[in-house]
Amino acid sequence: MLYDWLKEIDFAQPLVFAQLLWVPVLIWRYVKKNNRNSATIQVSTAQPFNVTTGKNRFRHLPFILRLLAIICLVVALARPQKRNDQEQTLGEGIDIVLCLDVSGSMGSRDILPSRMEVAKQVAAEFILSRPVDRIGIVIFSGEAFTLVPLTTDKNVLVTQVQSLESRKYLADGTVIGEGLATAVDRLSQSQAKSKVIILLTDGKEDPPETRLIDPLTALEIARAKGVKVYTIGMGALPTSIVERAPNARQRGNPAIDFIDEDLLRRIAEQTGGRYFRAKDKEALKYIYSQIDKQEKSKVEITSYKRYEERFFPFVLAALVLVCLELLLRFTVFKKFP
Repeated sequence: MLYDWLKEIDFAQPLVFAQLLWVPVLIWRYVKKNNRNSATIQVSTAQPFNVTTGKNRFRHLPFILRLLAIICLVVALARPQKRNDQEQTLGEGIDIVLCLDVSGSMGSRDILPSRMEVAKQVAAEFILSRPVDRIGIVIFSGEAFTLVPLTTDKNVLVTQVQSLESRKYLADGTVIGEGLATAVDRLSQSQAKSKVIILLTDGKEDPPETRLIDPLTALEIARAKGVKVYTIGMGALPTSIVERAPNARQRGNPAIDFIDEDLLRRIAEQTGGRYFRAKDKEALKYIYSQIDKQEKSKVEITSYKRYEERFFPFVLAALVLVCLELLLRFTVFKKFP
């Protein structure tokens, strides 16, 4: 209990504790004086004098109370304080939209435990690493949908990312253009100096008949809005056999019908971003770390230290001990001349 109390207490005047060196001196003087005042007489046996009473047993109590009062006063003069540390994070953040492919092929297990699970884990870590940025989430498959608008609430963002499942929300297919256009639209009203989209997909444009915007049109919209796009192609090498999720649509050869790297590279280069290829979890984590380094936010952290004085209980304890000592010294332990 004492250890827990000391962990949260600081002393404003710790040098005052040097005064406690007087305590052993006072004890020595008291013992010496007590021995000098004791009467001595030569007798054949001391047995008749070995009578113990309550008053004799507790005759040193007033002195002990005085020592405790002195110790309490020294602690009070050292000014014990409880410290509360607070931090306020301010800064000029970047508006970022994570545009994530949630098509059925994201359930493939060429990257264990699956592409989707790895993408979710790394995206959540990236979100938590950006304390002052507003981040939004757009998902796409056969259609595009805004899952989370721009927000600084990292708990909401991480919760939504962790709940993602391939083919859970949208029709099957891959509409990179509509996903990109939707992400750009989320940034259209942004006042941030830097607007960024991180587009992750494991396939190429595979639109349904209801597609409204093709990738090149979406690219022109992003350029016109001044949005920088980082693109990530996720998956093993095209020559490997890709195991698709059971509910994924089988169209074409999965070893050939793969990432449209030319399109992703073109989108990135023409908007001022970069194209990356993620072949495993470590590669994806490295990619996000590189984006994190290139898109730095201006962050200012202000620390506040608030102190709450805790000396009053020691002053009160010293006062009580002194009063108790005087009461005992002039009543129960009163000495007569």
